[in-house]
Amino acid sequence: MSIPGGSSAHGAERFSDVFGRKVGGGTFGGVPVLLGLIAIWITFQVLNPHFLSPRNLSNLSVDIVGTGMIAVGVIFVLLIGEIDLSVGSVSGLASALFAVLNVNFGMPEPPAIVLGVLCGTAVGFVHGFFTAVVGVPAFVVTLAGLLGWYGLMLSIMGAYGTINLDDQGLVAQLTNYYFSDVAAAYALAAVCTAGYFLTTWRDVKRRRAAGVPSRAPVWIGVRTGVLAVLAFAAAYVLNQFQGLPLALLIFVVVLVILDYVLRRTAYGRMIFALGGGVEAARRAGISVVWVRTSAFMMSSTMAAIGGLFLASRINSVSQTSVSTDLLMNAIAAAVIGGTSLFGGRGSTWSALLGVLVIQSIASGVALMDIQTAVQFMITGGVLLLAVVIDTLSRRAQRAHGRA
Repeated sequence: MSIPGGSSAHGAERFSDVFGRKVGGGTFGGVPVLLGLIAIWITFQVLNPHFLSPRNLSNLSVDIVGTGMIAVGVIFVLLIGEIDLSVGSVSGLASALFAVLNVNFGMPEPPAIVLGVLCGTAVGFVHGFFTAVVGVPAFVVTLAGLLGWYGLMLSIMGAYGTINLDDQGLVAQLTNYYFSDVAAAYALAAVCTAGYFLTTWRDVKRRRAAGVPSRAPVWIGVRTGVLAVLAFAAAYVLNQFQGLPLALLIFVVVLVILDYVLRRTAYGRMIFALGGGVEAARRAGISVVWVRTSAFMMSSTMAAIGGLFLASRINSVSQTSVSTDLLMNAIAAAVIGGTSLFGGRGSTWSALLGVLVIQSIASGVALMDIQTAVQFMITGGVLLLAVVIDTLSRRAQRAHGRA
């Protein structure tokens, strides 16, 4: 007979034991980020009562998608212990290619979108080849890519300068379409909550069947309850403005799919194994060259998709589409969200948490009409704090024999 929250014959760990083990062992998860995000929201709400208004939060939920998509791809590269400095240029290149093909040459949007995304995939293959096969450090390869792909984007744009997109087109609707029916937002919240609960409970049953320790029911209940509160609160706020944004729906779907890939597939396990140690992964029979190359291909592909969302947000593509802070924001979002710079630890949800922090700071600074320089300083401080937490976490894990 099992007692909720206590030990059982099935090996369920008590809630207090799990919490103590995670904190003591340096496995903080997303708790520091969530606490930081709450502190940021409270601070800006006190300074400006419009910060947590439905309009501002709805705009925030759309603003995070472009950079968030890029950050998701960066996470794949960080997990294998590498870095990709070219994602900003690749996002601009993909959006420029789409705009020229669609607007200037009259190609229909669907094939133009596909070619833009495949352009990103091809760029990632080039990066992976020079890094994994030739052996050039990823820092150098992607730094060269940052310059080279930006130059190619300028060449593609040519004398056009700025290309305005069709405001009724498919790409434009990515960030401008909202599901006005209130049921849409609540349905998404319900599906996310139920999906998390069922997936977690299935893992518990598998672990019990294998005779290994599993999470206690109370631990699952607490996490599911917190997720439900956050999801339905977000749905309520979105419905107070224009409803569920299509961009946010697509972002959540992408996060769920790629989270499944990383956590539930053999490929995902190879990504984490490579981040834990290249030589150990090679001896385990993992194709190091293929996994490293595929990680760079995923990074550049997601950068291309993110570029289309960024173009959709302003409904145009220009020679200045690659902003100086896009690269830093994408990498910072991944790291602030909990992905380790040392490789081997992180998840796609890190992108969501991290980009929420960054865009919340940007939104709050804009509402208060403060100089952009302050935004950069605050974001830099948050990034440094995230890296410090990551470093202390790894030190604690080593002390407990887990790193």
